Amino acid sequence: MSDIKKVVLAYSGGLDTSIILKWLEQTYGCEVVTFTADIGQGEEVEPARAKAEAMGVKEIYIEDLREEYARDYVFPMFRANTIYEGEYLLGTSIARPLIAKRLVEIANQTGADAISHGATGKGNDQVRFELGAYALKPDVKVIAPWREWDLNSREKLMTYAEQHDIPVDFKKSGKKSPYSMDANLLHISYEGGILEDPWAEPEEDMWRWSVSPEAAPDTPTELELRYERGDIVAINGEAMSPARVMSTLNEVAGANGIGRDDLVENRYVGMKSRGCYETPAGTVMLKAHRAIESLTLDREVAHLKDELMPKYASLIYNGYWWSPEREMLQTMIDASQEHVNGLVRLKLYKGNVIVTGRRSDSDSLFDEKIATFEEDAGAYDQKDAEGFIKLNALRLRLAAKRRSD
Repeated sequence: MSDIKKVVLAYSGGLDTSIILKWLEQTYGCEVVTFTADIGQGEEVEPARAKAEAMGVKEIYIEDLREEYARDYVFPMFRANTIYEGEYLLGTSIARPLIAKRLVEIANQTGADAISHGATGKGNDQVRFELGAYALKPDVKVIAPWREWDLNSREKLMTYAEQHDIPVDFKKSGKKSPYSMDANLLHISYEGGILEDPWAEPEEDMWRWSVSPEAAPDTPTELELRYERGDIVAINGEAMSPARVMSTLNEVAGANGIGRDDLVENRYVGMKSRGCYETPAGTVMLKAHRAIESLTLDREVAHLKDELMPKYASLIYNGYWWSPEREMLQTMIDASQEHVNGLVRLKLYKGNVIVTGRRSDSDSLFDEKIATFEEDAGAYDQKDAEGFIKLNALRLRLAAKRRSD
């Protein structure tokens, strides 16, 4: 008899997690608590309640976490200008620590013995969920069905669903998305199907949040973003919460063909994976944040941030959001944002984010009197450059002299 009496399952209401729900009950003889998070995936989450109820679930948690997700996870990440392997804006990665946190919290609230997730044994998400859970509850029991069961094909999953009267939404029509998709307020990802061939071009009708750049409007959309301590707090003069900032930018940028990416990334588990991503808001946020930092950050602070960013990005990608090293880096990053205040003006045009102006009345380090090509009234003595150059050239001159002797 299993010592697992109650399990909290990360539950979407889809086929896989519905099968997992039934499998947990059968395999462990346990009660299942379902947890469904709204993190801006763009689909109703309430139907998951009806599905869970129909399967006999007594404790059902459905939560709107959009503001917490944007405020406490996405915005802190963008203060670091985070990007993985030069392209990926980490839309899936950054959502996992929040889900792991709530799984653990609900397990504590309900007295559950374990948590469970539907991540496959080949991907990164299993690592992210479980590293997060162990960091927050060291003795937590994690059940990962994809590493235990033999339902390792779509056919076997469908057969199991039929045998146990699990409703399949697309069963009658016989239609199903050919892609494995994950969506939240920051992005939507696509994997599988024809995308498993890195040479195959994505189908145009795959994309859901953006028009193609060719089909975008012929006139640009202008935006003015206000920053306070590194975070966007207003768009075109209208104050907005973090989640509303992101939903607004997703809509406006997507309509201008912005945010599509097609890449091959290195998964933490060792394999390469081809994926396509739509990240309209994130694409704008990255460009604009670098623009305001260019005006307000000290040179060495900016350069140090750029050196630390790849490490920070890897920590998030690999599931170490709750690690002491990520928290240490976050403290440094947040401290650097004290003076990142001001306005950035942008044009969004046919897939491009174009910075047309940046201004900070309180924290700009740009001095026109020094930077000008015109008469600077003695603000900068150009004769000082001679000694500066010679001192910095000393080691180069010595090395060249040694080679010539």
